[in-house]
Amino acid sequence: MVSKRTFQESGKKVINIENRAISALTDRIDERFDGACEFLMACKGRVVVTGMGKSGHIGKKLAATFASTGTAAFFVHPGEAGHGDFGMITSDDLVLAISNSGNTDEIITLLPLIKRLGIPLISLTGAPNSRLAESADINLDVSVSEEACPLGLAPTSSTTATLVMGDALAIALLEARGFSAEDFAMSHPAGTLGRKLLLMVQDVMRTGNDIPRINSEANINSALIEISAKGLGMTAIVDEQQQLVGVFTDGDLRRTLDQGHDLIQTPISKVMTSNCKTVTPLGLAAEAVKIMETCKVTGLLVLDDNKQLVGALNIHDLFHAGVM
Repeated sequence: MVSKRTFQESGKKVINIENRAISALTDRIDERFDGACEFLMACKGRVVVTGMGKSGHIGKKLAATFASTGTAAFFVHPGEAGHGDFGMITSDDLVLAISNSGNTDEIITLLPLIKRLGIPLISLTGAPNSRLAESADINLDVSVSEEACPLGLAPTSSTTATLVMGDALAIALLEARGFSAEDFAMSHPAGTLGRKLLLMVQDVMRTGNDIPRINSEANINSALIEISAKGLGMTAIVDEQQQLVGVFTDGDLRRTLDQGHDLIQTPISKVMTSNCKTVTPLGLAAEAVKIMETCKVTGLLVLDDNKQLVGALNIHDLFHAGVM
C-alpha cells in the first residue's frame, strides 16, 4: 500500500518541477513579448484563441481571461474551424494559436486561411522551429525542460507554462489600457465581485416610511417604539427640516437603561449620539460594509448632498444584497 509520505513527496515533486518551468519564463519576457502585446493592442476586432486537446482547455481559460480584462476574445476549436467555424473570424481579428508541439494538424490546416485573411498570428509553442512557430508573426516560447508527469506524457508543466505566459499577456494589456476595477465589474455583473463594485447604497437602502425617524423633541419611549417598528436596530433623530441631528441605537438604549434614565421624561436629545457615521446614496454598498466593520456598527443612515435624511440600511440589508 502506498504511504501518505509517498503521496506527499509526489505532490511536492510536481510543484517543484512546475515552479521551475514558470521561473524559466521570466527570461522570455523580451522584445517578442513586447511585439505580441503591440499586436494585441492594435487589434481592432477580437482575439481568437485556438488550441487542441489540453492546449484547447488552456486556450478557453485564456480567452475568458482576456475577455474579462478588457481584451475582446473568444475561443474557436481548431477542428470545428476547419468545418465552418472559421467563418467566425474576420479581417479585423487576431489569432492566438496554442500548440506545444507546434505541429498540431488541426491548427496547421488553418494557417493558409489565416494568411489569406491577412490577420496577425501569435503562437504559444514549445517548439520554436515548428511549422506553427515559423508561420506566426510572433512566437512566444513556452517550452519546458520536463513534464511533471513521470512518464513525460501527460501535459502538465507545459500547460502550466502556457497558462502563465497567457496570463502575463492579459495583465500587461490590462495595465497598458488602464483597465480599472469598475471596468472589471462590468464584465462580472452577476458575480460577488460585480455586486461589490457596482451596487450602490441607494440600491439597498430603505426609503420613505421604512426609515426609522423621530423628531428631536421626542422622548426615549418614542425612540424605543420606532426602533421596534422599523426593525433596523436604530432610529434617526431629525429636526423640523428633516436635517439629521443624531441617532439612537439598541446599544444606546441598553446604556440608557443602565444609567437609570426615565423613558418618558427624558428627551431623546439628551441620550442620542450626535456625531454618527453616515453614507451617501451614490456611495458603494461595499464602502458601507467597510464603515460598519471599522466603526463596529450594524446600521447606517443615508444623507443626500443637502444633508437631508433619504435612507437607512443595516448589515442584514447588505447581506441579503450579496455584498457581504
